[in-house]
Amino acid sequence: MGTNSRKLKPPSSSSSYYLPRCIPLLLFLAVFALLFFFNIDTFVSRTKSIALHTFSEQSRLLMNAEGGNLQHEFDITWGDGRAKIHNNGGLLTLSLDQNSGSGFRSRKEYLFGKIEIQIKLIAGNSAGTVTTYYLSSEGETHDEIDFEFLGNSSGDPYTLHTNVYCQGKGNREQQFFLWFDPTLDFHTYSINWNPKGIIFFVDGTPIREFKNLGSNGIPFPKNQPMRVYSSLWNADDWATQGGLVKTDWTKAPFTASYRNYKAEACVMSGGISSCGSRFSALNLTEKSNSWVTEKLNSTGMERLKWVQKNHMVYNYCVDKMRFQEGLPPECKMSS
Repeated sequence: MGTNSRKLKPPSSSSSYYLPRCIPLLLFLAVFALLFFFNIDTFVSRTKSIALHTFSEQSRLLMNAEGGNLQHEFDITWGDGRAKIHNNGGLLTLSLDQNSGSGFRSRKEYLFGKIEIQIKLIAGNSAGTVTTYYLSSEGETHDEIDFEFLGNSSGDPYTLHTNVYCQGKGNREQQFFLWFDPTLDFHTYSINWNPKGIIFFVDGTPIREFKNLGSNGIPFPKNQPMRVYSSLWNADDWATQGGLVKTDWTKAPFTASYRNYKAEACVMSGGISSCGSRFSALNLTEKSNSWVTEKLNSTGMERLKWVQKNHMVYNYCVDKMRFQEGLPPECKMSS
């Protein structure tokens, strides 16, 4: 009994009894604390890194969405102060009054590319005015790809006029009424020009396709570098209802606004293309240069047919077919 009683007796409270038993626990706690604080520091660092990366990526995407600085991309070419750049290059405006219009052009020349810009057109009574956005080379045998917005009386729709010039010859006009009011907000107007053809887009919707049928003798713009141009000017001798409605100068100045310019394109400099000399053979991949080989899929073709059925108001080639025998050479097999 005495021996058993001694075994069951509570241990002494002296430190010499507890210390050896506590050492493993203290080591465990020390290691845990080091790991905990190390992981917290790593977690915070990684969180900061992720946050900064996310912010940087969002900023990059935002910059891409907003497009290039217009002050760096364009030169104002005429207008005596009527063309102005605002918001540190984020906005450009052209104005027209009874004395003059105004215009600008790109500093770079392109030989193929996808060019787009957002435009907000003149509100109210814009009859007699023309706002243009187009690609063009120089000289009498120039090539040109046109967007022209013909103003109209208040309440009437704008006429969107498109054309393609090859070697100085046009006569490939198509005109449309847009399915929205282009004066209430900015809308995106794009030209995709590659060796296979030209596609005109409005807010991503294809409105016209001009295929490269050079193998069939139809001229196609493929050799002359072009700049981007835009202008706002008075053309009341023809622009609105064939010149029947004149410009109301009491509404002046008329102003059109531009923003979010973007050019995915082959830049020409000193006769050398940034895409390389073998671009015409489509030596670039569709994955990294989707505009190079872009063509309309079944959905795009349906949207194109919808626009041409419901919103096309004039087609030069169709008009010629109606009023004369035969089809002009510039219309054969082209669109």
